[in-house]
Amino acid sequence: MTRTRVAMIGLLCGVLGTSLLSAADLSTYRGLKLGMSLAAVAKQVGTTPSEAKFVQKRPAVIQEMNWELRSAVQANPKPDPVKDGLLSFFNGELFRIIVTYDRYKVEGMTADDLIQAISETYGPATRPTAEIAYHSNYAETATVLARWDDSEYSGDLVRTGDRASFALVLYSKKLQALAQTAIAESARLDAQEAPQREIDTQKKRNDDERLALDKARSVNKPNFRP
Repeated sequence: MTRTRVAMIGLLCGVLGTSLLSAADLSTYRGLKLGMSLAAVAKQVGTTPSEAKFVQKRPAVIQEMNWELRSAVQANPKPDPVKDGLLSFFNGELFRIIVTYDRYKVEGMTADDLIQAISETYGPATRPTAEIAYHSNYAETATVLARWDDSEYSGDLVRTGDRASFALVLYSKKLQALAQTAIAESARLDAQEAPQREIDTQKKRNDDERLALDKARSVNKPNFRP
């Protein structure tokens, strides 16, 4: 192992050790706790609940909020390898935290290097043959490189979509399952109602066109001269 790689692993271990979780507490990350309310999370990260974007509103509300960490470990002189985060909420409760590592601050590191570093905090990892939802609630998935979990929470290491870096996905098993069920039901309802929505859209389009023509007629007819 090169001296540079050893230094990178040491950097990641140091940041994880001071800023991630205490003694394999998979429910907590940098002051955020899975299950926290949207309002509490917004306050913690220095933003407002209105910054959360709606992914869907029925049969359950799914929202996402981008999280810019802005040197969250200011007391640590070592550079922070985390670039940014994505927070997901189910009916106003935090159910998933995705943190993406800066590609330049993990450059040269292998998946085994990150697994070794993260295991300093979480304990031994397993390597299941599995895929998880990554960044998108619809179709986008990532292969799990390593997993740390207990009966309630899970932490998965994956490659980013462009495969240039890595991401750590922490989630509540209970809330994640509820969210996935709600997302599937929302898709079913959308498909079921699509024909009627198309009819309603076309009717509105026809009504708007008729109103525009009536308005033009009321102006043009009195002024028309052969």
